[in-house]
Amino acid sequence: MGQALRHKILSVLLEDRSNFLSGEEISRKVGVSRAAIWKHIEELRNEGYEIDAKPRKGYRLIYRPDRVATEEIKNELQTENFGQHLRYEPVAKSTQILAHQWARAGAEEGSLVIADEQQEGKGRLGRNWHSPPRTGIWMSLILRPNIPIQQAAHLTLLASVGVCLAIRRTTKLPVKIKWPNDILIEGKKVCGILTELRGDQDKINYVILGIGINVNQEPDDFSSELSDIATSLSIEGKTKYSRATLIANVMKELEDYYQLYLYKGFDPIRIKWESLSGLIGQKITARTPQSLIEGIAESLNSDGSLLIRTNTDNVTIYSADIKI
Repeated sequence: MGQALRHKILSVLLEDRSNFLSGEEISRKVGVSRAAIWKHIEELRNEGYEIDAKPRKGYRLIYRPDRVATEEIKNELQTENFGQHLRYEPVAKSTQILAHQWARAGAEEGSLVIADEQQEGKGRLGRNWHSPPRTGIWMSLILRPNIPIQQAAHLTLLASVGVCLAIRRTTKLPVKIKWPNDILIEGKKVCGILTELRGDQDKINYVILGIGINVNQEPDDFSSELSDIATSLSIEGKTKYSRATLIANVMKELEDYYQLYLYKGFDPIRIKWESLSGLIGQKITARTPQSLIEGIAESLNSDGSLLIRTNTDNVTIYSADIKI
């Protein structure tokens, strides 16, 4: 109840940041006493918000911290479903673990788990994901698509399209997709996407899209090992970005492309992915568990695999590390 009330008060203060709002006006809009308003204003201040208060004028929000708590994200969302059911944890082992638990308990499609810090973040191929506190976006989205289990790979590529477009929209940075779903800028990784599903035979019960985005890390936040291969949006854009705004934009793009996929199939997603990847037509090296393949990235196949044209043949790969 307290968090929901703070969300309402914050929403009212965000509506008009240029003017003071009286305690009476705020209490009327949120439906509680003026004394309760004062109490929650103090709690918002303790969370880092700067709220000016003047006698006979009221309250005015003058600074909002870069938080990914529920009330901040809810104020930014422009979706029908994605992110509307939200669980926020200051610290979590992994948002994937929490999302699996919530999905098994019956969470609705579009439910989102967010943490400000992950202690055991997971990447593709069993790798760890570096998740320092209060710098990036570490979240997991629950989907329940009515599609054959063989088409689950489509969702990974769809996710990379939505996240890539949201980052471009928020930052104007020229990010690109590396097959199948890493997001790079100037060859360094800023985002990874991990897709996990649970199903029975040919039926998908649910899918978890795990998304990790390096947003406001400084160079010192990366080890010497990571600094050669990873970066943050802030380092590349030379400014700080609102994580709540970026989360809302990711939810909007993902919801739009998910609906497009359900209505129109994979082809429009494939076409958009190819335009955002910068990979098609490039000479690449693909390291698979079995071999090393060198050739030209020819196209994305209808099942989400990548077609490579070598000197002697066309080779289809389903899982590999790619170097351009």
